[in-house]
Amino acid sequence: MAPWGAEAQAAPPPGLHPIFVLNSLDATISVIDQATFTERKRIPTGKEPHHLYLTPDEKSLLVANALSNSLTFVDPVTAEVQRTLTGIVDPYQLRFSPDMKWFVTAANRLDHIDLYRWEPADTAQPLKLAKRIAAPKTPSHLTIDSKSTVVYSSLQDSDELIAIDLATQAVRWKVKTGKMPADVYLTPDDKRLFVGLTGDKVVEIYDLTVSPARLLQRLPTGDGAHAFRSRGDGKHLFVSNRVANTISMIDTQAVRVVAELPGPSGPDCMELLADGKTLLLSSRWAGKMSVIDVEARKVLRQVSVGRSPHGIWTLNHASRI
Repeated sequence: MAPWGAEAQAAPPPGLHPIFVLNSLDATISVIDQATFTERKRIPTGKEPHHLYLTPDEKSLLVANALSNSLTFVDPVTAEVQRTLTGIVDPYQLRFSPDMKWFVTAANRLDHIDLYRWEPADTAQPLKLAKRIAAPKTPSHLTIDSKSTVVYSSLQDSDELIAIDLATQAVRWKVKTGKMPADVYLTPDDKRLFVGLTGDKVVEIYDLTVSPARLLQRLPTGDGAHAFRSRGDGKHLFVSNRVANTISMIDTQAVRVVAELPGPSGPDCMELLADGKTLLLSSRWAGKMSVIDVEARKVLRQVSVGRSPHGIWTLNHASRI
């Protein structure tokens, strides 16, 4: 295998790129043909792959294998494994900073957040651990501001939010939240943070223009409010309600729920196709990927994948703004 970063990158083939669904309990990735919505193949990974993220150069899709302490690099166009990087401790959630200098992981099982420097010129080990920060208890989801200055993370089992300064690698603040905070969504202006409360039926909205952050509003959505995906129009945000088996669409400017979509069988992570109308959902308890028509508010089809599907992604996605 060529050193990482040296692979020849052919032009994307005409048509649609594959959809990737992580099967957490099977340690595999289901590769879905976007034209036919059929599973093309399964790729083995490390144990418990949960989340995934694109590298800054857009050449590799990184899959975080929490129990194997590794990352699997996959070509987002060809769906071929490029390499496996070991020594990344308990990577549950992962994020790159917009300036491409930092890579951050949440060690959900081991209660810490790791800050790595991203040095792609070192093909043997492009990630250099800069700081390990204690984050009790159960760091869950991450986001980073547009200026690459602050990491925000939910602490699921201590009902807190934590903010970490990237320049100093120090904690800026921690604040209490409602029950079991999970996914976090930062508005493009970096001023508000939406937090899904899996132990409740609300999304909390925090003001980030003050330090520490201040709670602005608790917005009822549905039981088990969990994961977010923006609609790509700069105005709306989807939240999956894992217990209610619904998806709420939030008007982020008016801060109110404006639509409710079906979200069958423990809805979790979501992806929105480039058409802006087709929402993909990992239905964790059913072992399926659900395809939802946003405008008609109905399930179009379900695709069988592996056990406990979690992260979901495709290169043919709508804007994340």
